[in-house]
Amino acid sequence: MAMVIVDTCINCGNCEPTCPNQAISAGENIYVVNHERCTECVGAFDKPQCVEACPISDCITVDPAFTEPQEVLMARYQALHA
Repeated sequence: MAMVIVDTCINCGNCEPTCPNQAISAGENIYVVNHERCTECVGAFDKPQCVEACPISDCITVDPAFTEPQEVLMARYQALHA
């Protein structure tokens, strides 16, 4: 799975530096998540750090369009940090 930032984003930027995979960047109007880099912090933290840093409740959620098992997320994290 990957995270997604919804349109309630206030563009504060708190999420970007917390991502261990550099999967978050500034988009045109709100921050966006690169689904090819997002591991929901599997391999680095117990909880997605972007969600922990976000001041807006339910602004960053699991993206149902990108569901993957924990093993795939861990393999992606390991490949990104090899």
